[in-house]
Amino acid sequence: MKEISKLQEEWNRLGSSYATEINEMVEYGEKNGWDNWKGKEPEDRREHLTDEVIELLREANKNDSTEEFRNNFPPAHAPLIKLFQSKGQSIEQLQFIEDDKIIFLTGTAYDKRQAYLLNGKEVVELDASIDAIGKSKRNNVFAIASNHKIVTTQGWQGSIIQTFELSQTKGLAITDLIPFNDGRKILLTTSEGIYILSASEEKMIHPVPDLEDDEWTPYIDMENATLSNTNEYIVVGDQCDDHRILNQDGEQIGEVGPQSSYPHFCLFSADDKQLITNSCHFYNGITIGVSTQNINGLKIEAYEESEDYQIIDDGMRVYVGLTTKDLYILGDAYGYIKAFNQQGECIWRHFLGSTISGLTISDDEKTLWVGSYTGMIHKLQLGKGHRDDHTIGNGNHYEEFRLIVWKDEPIMIW
Repeated sequence: MKEISKLQEEWNRLGSSYATEINEMVEYGEKNGWDNWKGKEPEDRREHLTDEVIELLREANKNDSTEEFRNNFPPAHAPLIKLFQSKGQSIEQLQFIEDDKIIFLTGTAYDKRQAYLLNGKEVVELDASIDAIGKSKRNNVFAIASNHKIVTTQGWQGSIIQTFELSQTKGLAITDLIPFNDGRKILLTTSEGIYILSASEEKMIHPVPDLEDDEWTPYIDMENATLSNTNEYIVVGDQCDDHRILNQDGEQIGEVGPQSSYPHFCLFSADDKQLITNSCHFYNGITIGVSTQNINGLKIEAYEESEDYQIIDDGMRVYVGLTTKDLYILGDAYGYIKAFNQQGECIWRHFLGSTISGLTISDDEKTLWVGSYTGMIHKLQLGKGHRDDHTIGNGNHYEEFRLIVWKDEPIMIW
């Protein structure tokens, strides 16, 4: 192993110059157009240092000296890509509980998932039978799927509101679930249909069955759905269908066609005055916003310019998103999180790397937790100022730490 001081000097020198070059390139491209950028793509040339740095990280976690290690070796993405390919996993369904506490899952819908509670830097492994965790848009209702049932509670581990014994949807791999604000219904998203669950039925609301096709099945790809914050509206979509706007009973009242190839994501603004929908093509995409003022009967044609929608972003393939009081915070396929207002202005961008797979924010909107396919959760203090000169982005955010939940490794802090 290199002398630690020399390893640290090289890691920091190369990391700082790489971040500076990337930030300058992105700023130029955004201001002047990417077609006018004639420079070379910056390269992070630290991969040869990765094994030694990670070994020091493991030692720091054993010795409880992670804070000192973080100051000496600011974390990076590109040098670790070889490790992500073998050790990384999706971090999903992040939900804020209170104070400094969140819950999250490792694994996609088709993996054997594991749920954890993160309280500050302390990690608690939860019941292995948990398949999915959701939280209502309002009223702090949680939903936990396990052992072929879903239980809604008032607050995390609070009093039980309702238990849903699954029959029609029993055994389906759950992509997402959102309890209604009263905990009496569930919006359940799977690749074998999107459902509203209630005490009396499990009603499939998407896709629409083709009654003339004897071989029709409900299998869908890129399945996505959301509730408005008041729960008055439901939006559903998938790779082969426009985003369909439904009332709370699951009846269609409008539709939004994709402006890129495939419907991929949807979300309401915090005040429910705007609905955004994202459609994607490979790793790129287009996000548009429509007013909900005339949502009944709304029809946005696919691939057509219209005054009935606002372009929010014309680059991101959005995987996850949330709303603050004034902004959308969206995570994309390239590893960026970006904040937009309802007029489509990008307020800030921050790069973490790999596909972003989970987001949650504290009630005071000061702390953001971000999960990705790297097997990491990034804890960011928004607007606190950059911690080091390795940060890529203009969001002025302070990364408190990265929680590393890798396959076949003890959980670590960086």
